[in-house]
Amino acid sequence: MADFREMIRERSLLCDGAMGTMLQAAGLEAGQCPELLNVQRPETVQAVHRAYVEAGADIIETNTFGGNRVKLAAFGLEARTEELNAAGVRIAREAAAGRLVAASVGPTGRFLGPVGDMDLPEAVEIFTQQLMPLCEAGADLIILETFTDIKEIRAAVIAARALADIPVIALMTFEPSGLTLLGSSPEAAAVTLEAVGADAVGSNCGLGPDGILEVLRRMAAVTRLPLVAMPNAGMPRLEGDRTVFPASPEEMAVPVADFLGLGASVMGGCCGTTASHIARMRERLDSLPGRSDRLLTDPSATRLSSRSGLLFLGGASPLRAIGERLNPTGRKALAQSVRSGKFDPYREEAARQVQAGAQLLDVNVGVPGIDEEEAMAQAVLAVQQAVSVPLCLDSPRPEVIEAGLRVADGKVLINSVTGEKESLDRVLPLARKYGAAVLGLTLDEKGIPATAGERLAIARRILETALSMGIPREDVVIDCLTLSAGAEQERVMETIRAVGLVKSELGLNTLLGVSNVSYGLPAREFINAAFLGMAAASGLSGAIVNPFHETSMGILNAARVILNQDRQASAYIALHSAAGEGPGVQGETAEAGPEALMRSVVQGHPERAGELASELLAQGVEPMEISERMLIPAMSEVGERFARNEYFLPQVLMSARAMKAAFEPLKEALKDQDVPRRGTILMATVEGDVHDIGKNIVITLLENHGFEIIDLGKNVPGEEIARQAAARDVDAIGLSALMTTTMVRMKEAIATVRQAGLGQPVVVGGAAVTPEYAAEIGADGYARDATQAVTVFSELLGEGAGHVR
Repeated sequence: MADFREMIRERSLLCDGAMGTMLQAAGLEAGQCPELLNVQRPETVQAVHRAYVEAGADIIETNTFGGNRVKLAAFGLEARTEELNAAGVRIAREAAAGRLVAASVGPTGRFLGPVGDMDLPEAVEIFTQQLMPLCEAGADLIILETFTDIKEIRAAVIAARALADIPVIALMTFEPSGLTLLGSSPEAAAVTLEAVGADAVGSNCGLGPDGILEVLRRMAAVTRLPLVAMPNAGMPRLEGDRTVFPASPEEMAVPVADFLGLGASVMGGCCGTTASHIARMRERLDSLPGRSDRLLTDPSATRLSSRSGLLFLGGASPLRAIGERLNPTGRKALAQSVRSGKFDPYREEAARQVQAGAQLLDVNVGVPGIDEEEAMAQAVLAVQQAVSVPLCLDSPRPEVIEAGLRVADGKVLINSVTGEKESLDRVLPLARKYGAAVLGLTLDEKGIPATAGERLAIARRILETALSMGIPREDVVIDCLTLSAGAEQERVMETIRAVGLVKSELGLNTLLGVSNVSYGLPAREFINAAFLGMAAASGLSGAIVNPFHETSMGILNAARVILNQDRQASAYIALHSAAGEGPGVQGETAEAGPEALMRSVVQGHPERAGELASELLAQGVEPMEISERMLIPAMSEVGERFARNEYFLPQVLMSARAMKAAFEPLKEALKDQDVPRRGTILMATVEGDVHDIGKNIVITLLENHGFEIIDLGKNVPGEEIARQAAARDVDAIGLSALMTTTMVRMKEAIATVRQAGLGQPVVVGGAAVTPEYAAEIGADGYARDATQAVTVFSELLGEGAGHVR
């Protein structure tokens, strides 16, 4: 049997096209479970596979995209998860005629926290249940596709890697903005997925060939992995009651040359592509000489990522500043907040450090007598909501590190591992499993060696052990350990020498904590500055510093100029020409008052928002004044930031939770008053569509803007929508559809509502819905996203549609 990894080293491969498009042409109706055809009508599925084989596909995908138990539960089929997935592989294998069989795995339809209610272990278990029968039935590779949440696809890769040594292609779906629905950039996604163990990365669905080409161009600069392109046949439109993807087979074949020019190793099609499209792409692929070679930007740098951000540490990249202030040691107020389980101070301190110039944040929760694992998880979640820079997880306890890794949005740096065997055995497997880089400390069972050569030997031991576990060389960073010049003056220069040796002999990137060198001495900033300058000259990659110390940051910025890392001193000049201008440090929150409450909502601090709202009530501020003049305007600002691509879904939902927390004390104060309401809205996902994530997000924001919501759920017939709208005397109706095949049910639902004599305005939305289609089917409004839905319903219903019943 041919091996996928060997084949793509030799040539670019062609995958098949859409399964759903072909099954619909064969009679699959909207709302039916495609995976059930694997046992009820296997000949229909096999005919699709054979059509793609005859068209020239090298890889055919199984009919198992929605085969996880969460998706199958919508059809009452969760107990048949193993059966339906195994059948999907058997059918494909019978039709493959020597082609590779790829097990298709899609998302669950749920988000991981804090956006959703699923955690990483549950997600891994769900994917494991689906992947096990796919692997056991003989799939040659796995294609994870159409994911929008980096945490969810990361969980799927972790599950696959734990099961078998099977190739894994990891594909994410991007919006026209160039980001996924939850705000992941192509660069951050590629780095995160490479680290966790994917064999190839790329994008499918969501965009046509031009959009996918741009996504791959951005990925190509930051990953060594093979690239995969699976575009739609253009962007969908409705013609009558049919969803049409406009790109012809000839048009789909044109960008094949561009994909090869980027070095793409696999190409295929997603929604709207058929065997005719694949046949034409085959002809085009065979007529071209082959793919171009790719050059990775700064290959020796350690690449770290957050959900949307990317950092190159070391290599040819500039000296980096790692913020040290998220550490409760010696800081009573921060330690008390950790003991109390309140992490708003972590959010605020994180934002302030980034504003001051930190490019990577060290997160530590070391407070005696607490549940450090839970504290680390909460601290990481809080910091990720406040900033987009990558994180460094700091704890001597591997179980605490793992708690942070489970909730991390991207590829983090573990701080730390030592040369001790127990440390190596416990920490390095975590880095491999979760896709993290690791900071190695040059100490072992005997302590910190006196000489640079001895520290180099420990660094070499850490590197060799990491390499033996499959951790790449560039993901091992070394800390040669800073000693106090006041206590061990004769050994301080050994640290500087060790930095140079680690760089020259091992080719590794290095970090140092700067402030330790001046411990116990007066005028510490001068000692710190001298040490930092000397270390930078020896090849230091990054310094762990207090970014609020002007001298240390000044030396660091100046060192970048001297080392030719800041060309034409442009960043240095810009920094100092702007000194003293602009707003204060971001995240520095006013202690109390209306502005503080609004800021807490905009920045997504639920605990602080609730406290501030209670304080304002105690001061005699009217509840409706708080709601109308502070909370609603704050959420409007969030909506505007979302529209400008400054905020993404996680930030929007955290702001919504902050607003909800602020509204809780207001509800108690308003319970005996006749409060104007903004209106009651009935929400439903139309018949045949089992997706409700988008609808639920819209509901969250509408509720936080004062609307009363009646949620009928998903897969709701038009007759039920009309019946409930009449019986409950609602003021408006909101309809959602994710799939192009179910958009036509919106038209039917609106017609049914009007036939029932109901005149309430109807607003529609969903991934494939357009303003033109909304007007065509008689909708009164269209919302492209949750924040626009609030605006549209507000305009349609005006202020105070009635009173609380």
